[in-house]
Amino acid sequence: MLKRLSEKNLAISSDGDPEPAAPSCKFCGAQGDAILCGGLGSLRYDVPMSDPRFGKMFRCPNYSPEQDSERIDRLRHWSHLDAFSDKSFQNFAYDSLFHSPAEQNSLKMAYQRAYDFAIKPESWLLLSGTYGCGKTHLAAAIGNQCLRQGISVLFITTPDLLDHLRATYAPNAETTYDEMFDRMRNVELLILDDLGVEQPSPWAIEKLFQLLNHRYSYNLPTVITTNADLDKLDPRIRSRLLDTEKTSLVMISAPDYRTQTLRQQGLLASTLHLYQHQTFETFDTQTNLLAEESRIAQELLLEAFEYAKQPMERWLLLHGAYGTGKTHLAAAIANHRAERGEDVLMIALPDLMDYLKTFRSDSNESSTEQRLQHLRTVPLLILDDLKTDHLSAWSQEKVFQIIDYRYVARKTTLFTTPNVDKLDQRILLRFLDARLCVSLDFNPLPAYVKRPYPRR
Repeated sequence: MLKRLSEKNLAISSDGDPEPAAPSCKFCGAQGDAILCGGLGSLRYDVPMSDPRFGKMFRCPNYSPEQDSERIDRLRHWSHLDAFSDKSFQNFAYDSLFHSPAEQNSLKMAYQRAYDFAIKPESWLLLSGTYGCGKTHLAAAIGNQCLRQGISVLFITTPDLLDHLRATYAPNAETTYDEMFDRMRNVELLILDDLGVEQPSPWAIEKLFQLLNHRYSYNLPTVITTNADLDKLDPRIRSRLLDTEKTSLVMISAPDYRTQTLRQQGLLASTLHLYQHQTFETFDTQTNLLAEESRIAQELLLEAFEYAKQPMERWLLLHGAYGTGKTHLAAAIANHRAERGEDVLMIALPDLMDYLKTFRSDSNESSTEQRLQHLRTVPLLILDDLKTDHLSAWSQEKVFQIIDYRYVARKTTLFTTPNVDKLDQRILLRFLDARLCVSLDFNPLPAYVKRPYPRR
């Protein structure tokens, strides 16, 4: 039974005057006999010494976690969920008209499984699907719901998790490695976003395994999102993710919601989803290349990766013959930035031209300006296969307007082109501005289809 610390609340005094109302509990608002904790918000159970609850303090059952706003604020501060505070189950749309019935069913099933987990977080939940399908939204919604239930949550992307651990090795680090790693291992609910996008290294793989193995062994509630091929993960991690006794796997078969939204608004949608398998890891710098060609390919790969880590409002021009790997590295950069939440528009020039031609028949000037403004201001624009020598005067002018705006505004932009010398001179002059534009030459590499076999 509960040890009650409050006195009875008498309604009438001995002289007939109303007795002042007993004070309310500042935590739950209860009065009189209903106050169980004496206004402390916590209590001890009156149980024998053999009971595991003996001598321990517990939250008063009248004081629900949802009422403890100060604690929830503290939990949110440590959860890394501030940036996702708007993500909830209420605003997750699974019945959009822009989804097919099969896609709607997939999203609805994922929603229900995520909601059930949030209400009773037990074991593991693995959300798998392509970029923008709603995995992170559902994972954040779980985290926000659990915070309201008073559960401590840590929401973190896999690359950020590894960066935090690396930072503890610095001489001036405020937190030791053991403190940081212990917090990640033992938090009540860990939400690990984007597993599989990190650059694999023996150290990173081992740390991820240690973290996940600990939570697996102690059956600590864990939510993981990934768009990676599970078969390519470390076998030890993969075996734990696919343990059906502990892990509930949810495959979301829906396209990037950002693409759907752009189509709904009549704006140009990125074709990045077509290049999702073109990453830094899949760029081949060895097969059928001479030693010098291999060295050049590795240097190009490193330059592209450094740019992807910190574009910092710069331009990058990849130029060279067709088939030398320009588009592959452009897509790898785009995928890297998209995985970190950046709005990326990747489009080939022929597709852009088809889109621009609709302007000529569009009588709505405000709609036309909205479409052009999207191309001018998207945070990262990747224009593939840029050629201007075959364009009409009208098309050349529109392309120049877009590029010139991004040049003046210093908007991060990446281009691939087969021949720099044939570009519009006004555009070429902007590429020659070394303060803004970095140029990578792919011409020393042979085209994939022209590489003789074997070459070594």
